[in-house]
Amino acid sequence: MNRQKLSGVEKKFLQRRYGVSLGRRYVLAAASVVLFGVLGCSQVSGNTNTLSQSDLLYSETRLPKKTLISDAKLVDANNKFGFKLFSEILKNNSREENIFVSPSSVAIALAMAYNGASGSTQQAMAKTLELQGMSLPEINSAYATLKELLENPDPQVQLNIANSLWANKEATLQPNFLQSTQEFYKAKVTNLDFQDAASANTINQWVADSTRGKINKIVEQIEPEQVLFLINAIYFKGQWSNQFNKSQTAEHPFSLTSGKQKQHPMMSQTGEYRYYENDKFQAVSLPYGEDGKVSFYIFLPKEESNLQTFYQNLNFENWEKWMSEFRNQDGFIRLPRFKTKYDVTLNDALKALGMTEAFSNQADFSGIGSNLKISQVKHKTFVEVNEEGTEAAAATSVGIVATSLREKPKPFRMIIDRPFFSAIRDNQTGSILFMGSITNPQ
Repeated sequence: MNRQKLSGVEKKFLQRRYGVSLGRRYVLAAASVVLFGVLGCSQVSGNTNTLSQSDLLYSETRLPKKTLISDAKLVDANNKFGFKLFSEILKNNSREENIFVSPSSVAIALAMAYNGASGSTQQAMAKTLELQGMSLPEINSAYATLKELLENPDPQVQLNIANSLWANKEATLQPNFLQSTQEFYKAKVTNLDFQDAASANTINQWVADSTRGKINKIVEQIEPEQVLFLINAIYFKGQWSNQFNKSQTAEHPFSLTSGKQKQHPMMSQTGEYRYYENDKFQAVSLPYGEDGKVSFYIFLPKEESNLQTFYQNLNFENWEKWMSEFRNQDGFIRLPRFKTKYDVTLNDALKALGMTEAFSNQADFSGIGSNLKISQVKHKTFVEVNEEGTEAAAATSVGIVATSLREKPKPFRMIIDRPFFSAIRDNQTGSILFMGSITNPQ
């Protein structure tokens, strides 16, 4: 993104949100898909050959500069939704299983569907997505601006957000809905013959291209009653501001949830970090790129505690409080190198959060077309953390906090040798791009 002079409102917003630290390379991808099916025996007919076939994903057209007030409300809504969703996912997962999700990806995919919801279906979705008090034009405008703020925040950080709509060629969709997905979400709109077995491959190829091959399949097969797919894909690749030295990586024990230990490659580094500690956990922020606008946050429960206890206090309000407590501090960190894939069907979690009607025969998506409901919401992620990366040209923590007026704190030691919670956060806007628990690094 082009560097622009910030207004007073933007400076205030960034100051409230900003957090920095030190780190290395990270690769991430996520894809979410919302599947719509026809109810009963009703047949949707018509022709959508007039739909735009142009791919708007990498459009160079920049939106006009706006204040960040609406975007702040949307970021808060997405983060609140993200913590609720993560809590529901935890209920149905083994304590030994690594979990990694992108609440931003799920929120964007559902926001596109929200454009076509009406009546009580829309109200339920607004409550689940924490969008109450925001009008649809305000939501769409905020998403368009947020996409511009998030993408490519640094020369050494890649962040691409892609949206698409894939419609059965026999479907008739509302023009206003199609216009919104293209105008505000820059969605690629395509109509396919869903009876052709190659259609699923076409959709999956778009997902693979949008995630640089990290996620190759989101649609297993297309059912006969399928009408359309709304898909969001996020790809992130960041180089640590301070690279980890491969020669410092060595085998160390990592304690699993069961209490057993295994030997695992652990990376080590000493430096100055954004750091926070209380009587329940240690937390550190490892930044990417030259400016540290995006960071990898690690929350490590104290040895006498555990992740389950930590999750009892993990919510939006506490997260905001914790973010304000990070300070620059010298220290030593030892972190496992790991790679993991995760996939989940979110129907049950979303129903538990209040969206049952959207999946039922009573669903009202008349803003999209006739007789539609959500059949399935699928989510997949990939994440890899290792020592690799390109050296940055500048330090990122200079001038963030004035520490010279108080006694310098004693250097900390943070040995991440047991299950931990992590998140990737855009510090510029406060958006949580990914979050998860690593209980068994592979």
